[in-house]
Amino acid sequence: MIDSIIFDLDGTLWDTTHIGAQIWSDAASNYRIRVQVTADQLKGLYGLPVDIIAKRLFPDASDEVLQAIMQESSRKQCQYLEEDGGILFPRLIETLNELKKNYRLFIVSNCEEGYIQSFIKGNQLEGYFEDFEYPGRTGLSKADNIRMIIDRNHLKNPIYVGDTTLDATSSKEAGIPFVYAKYGFGNVEKFDDVIDSLNELNQLSLLKI
Repeated sequence: MIDSIIFDLDGTLWDTTHIGAQIWSDAASNYRIRVQVTADQLKGLYGLPVDIIAKRLFPDASDEVLQAIMQESSRKQCQYLEEDGGILFPRLIETLNELKKNYRLFIVSNCEEGYIQSFIKGNQLEGYFEDFEYPGRTGLSKADNIRMIIDRNHLKNPIYVGDTTLDATSSKEAGIPFVYAKYGFGNVEKFDDVIDSLNELNQLSLLKI
């Protein structure tokens, strides 16, 4: 019996690409990099580690400049999201309210310090998620962070819900079933179950096993 659900964040629970595009562009311009980042670009990159995203957006920048851009954009984005939130996917609150009656809820995302916290605070979601983890704190891969959540919280039969191939492979490495959020940003070919909208989690066949 499934006892817990671990969620990815971007492309699974919310969309911040419109905000991120402007902030990444502004941060780069401070270092004389005239690149206009778009939300569609970020949708194809979100889910990857932040350093890889930065390198793909600004391939000609030095490592020192990339690091500075990452730090500035991460700080400003978290400040913005903590106050104004992002775009939550439809029926998120209702779905979480239903799920938490029967399952323990967690988040593992490839993000920097403060990002998950801004998601929770900016959208008044305190009390929904018992724990969360991310490489900005641990320096570990997504698979390792999933395992850390499982071990730390003594989870017996968790599933992971995400929207990218990295989410799928990380779930497999961590040894847990993967549910593909098809409405998100990625294209995934191998999964254990699939949902076309968040509220479909309430009827998911995996949760009935």
